[in-house]
This record gives sequence, C-alpha cells and structure tokens, in this order.
Amino acid sequence: MAKRRIPVILVAGFLGSGKTSLLNHLLRGRHGVRIGVIVNDFGSVNIDSMMVAGQVDSTVSLSNGCLCCAVDVSEMDAMLDRLAHPRSDIDVIVVEASGLAEPRNMVRLILGSENPRIGYGGLVVLVDAAEFEDTRTRHPELDLHVRMADLVVLNKTDRVSPSELQPICTRVEALNARSPVLPTAHGRVDPRLLFDEVARADDGPRQLSLDELLAESHDHGHDCGDHAHLHDHYESVTFASARPMDPRALVDFLEDPPPGLYRLKGFVYFGIPGHTLRYTVQTVGSHIRFETAAWRRGQSRATELVLIGSGLDADDLRRRLDDCVREHESGAEAMTGVHRYVVEN
Repeated sequence: MAKRRIPVILVAGFLGSGKTSLLNHLLRGRHGVRIGVIVNDFGSVNIDSMMVAGQVDSTVSLSNGCLCCAVDVSEMDAMLDRLAHPRSDIDVIVVEASGLAEPRNMVRLILGSENPRIGYGGLVVLVDAAEFEDTRTRHPELDLHVRMADLVVLNKTDRVSPSELQPICTRVEALNARSPVLPTAHGRVDPRLLFDEVARADDGPRQLSLDELLAESHDHGHDCGDHAHLHDHYESVTFASARPMDPRALVDFLEDPPPGLYRLKGFVYFGIPGHTLRYTVQTVGSHIRFETAAWRRGQSRATELVLIGSGLDADDLRRRLDDCVREHESGAEAMTGVHRYVVEN
C-alpha cells in the first residue's frame, strides 16, 4: 500500500502578523506529530539550544523528532525532496514564508513539485487584527493574499476590544467568503485543524522531552483573556453512507464547498460497474485530490467522510451530502469529473 502523502502547509502573513508564534505553538503542541519546518531565518524561530540534538548543513534536528530548515524560496523544492524521502519519518511539513514573500509563487512551487510523497496542505494567511487597516494601507496586496487563503487566522485579537473586533472580522470575511476566518491570540491554532494526530506505539515510562514540558507549562489549550478553548473555534462533522455516491453530484459539492470548510478527507464508494477501486478524497480549500487503492479484505463498501472547518452548519452539510447519494445507476462516463482530480500513488 502506498505511503500517505505528507501535507505541506504554507504559513504566510506580513511582518509582525504572528507567523513565528503560530509555528512555535505547533512545535510545542504537536500531539505526537513529527513536523518538518522550512523557514527563511533560524533566528526568528524560538528553538532553545536544549532542544537541538544536532545540525547538518541547514537542517536542525529537534529533540522531538522535528526538523527545521533555513532556505531561500528558490531552494524550497530541493528541501521538500530532502524532508520527504522514502525513509522519512516526517508527518507534516510547515513552510513559514518570509513576511515579504509572495504566497502565490510559493503555492505554485508546492503544487508544481514532482515529489510523489507530498501533497498540498493549504495556505494559511495570518492577519494582525490590531494593525489590519494600517497593513492594508502599507501593503495593498494583503487583500489578494487573504482572498487566496484556504484559512485566515485573525491573530492578536487580544489587542482589540470586542466592539472593534466584529467589524474587522466582517471586513476580512468580505475579502474571502469561502474560507474559514479563525480569531485567535498569540498564534494559537489547534493543530487538529491543520493536520491529523498520529498514533504511535507507547514505549512505556519515559522522561518527558523539553517540548512536552513546554506544552504542559505554557500551552494549556486556552486563549489569553477569555480562556476560550482552541477547539471552540472549529468544528468536525462526519458523514457516512452505505449507498453509493453520485460522482457528478459529489464533484459539484467539492468544487462549490460550503463557507467555512477547510478540509475534507475520507473514503468514497461510487459503486460504478467496472470501477472496483476504493477512492480516497482529500481537499484543502478549493484544492481537490482523489487517490485510488484496493478495498481492504473485509472492509465494507461505504462512504466515510470527515469535514473540518470553522462556522460550519452541520445539518446543512449532511443535507448537501445526502443529496449526493446516488438515486439511479450511473455509467462509467459519470466518473469523468472525479478522474480530473485523481493523482497517481
């Protein structure tokens, strides 16, 4: 069975928006996930010397099994190859873009990579809530960056009053009505919104690593001020059906997702005569990917999907997916839309 593709998540935002805070939060609260990090400058990342196990060229190995790499944008594809090799233990790669980098170009680099072991994990754009209008004035291209984002993190909300925050949220949402807008402070985003936790064997009693101690002492999963749990800002909705899905209807749903949906993942059962493979679907924002594999022995033919986002209407989501359940038998030609998004394993 082909190894799961490693998602590559691009984190962008202008200087001071909180990209490094978000990255450090992910490293501290990684839930057993081994993170490969690509940054423009080591100096901006708070890597304590006690956490560094060794250094080879531009790669720093952390005590938690994560890797940190300092590269120019022109070198990013080579670094992706270096992190995502056949023996790699990396579960997710996070690219922290320079504050002046152009996200469109970096997204193209990731999507254009010929490395079969990686997949696009989404563009996360951070916006400084306290400096939003001033930043738009200095950098008019901010509006384009927000429109491109698969997830907008409205950071530093602790620096504005509730009465000021709502109009800012409204203006950001007007720039990108399709993607979730996640208010937070100190770059604290629940990792489960961005990538999956990884189950690993328990080796028995052991000493906590420094990153785990930092996670326990520094990040209790709360925002500052109102102590709202991080997971309060996003929802996870499940959908299952033992009846086959209509390929055309499902592709229409994926190409026109409901507002606030960030990720969708799972298995799809189409039940088309002559199409006996299991279809795995992964979406991030408007990016859709299907992969095929044989059904495992004893595995029931059914569709099982998980949808993750912010501000989701669970009832409406399930209703729309119920409408994708096949009412009449479809021929092989109905799979044309699906096949546009199938990638080779």
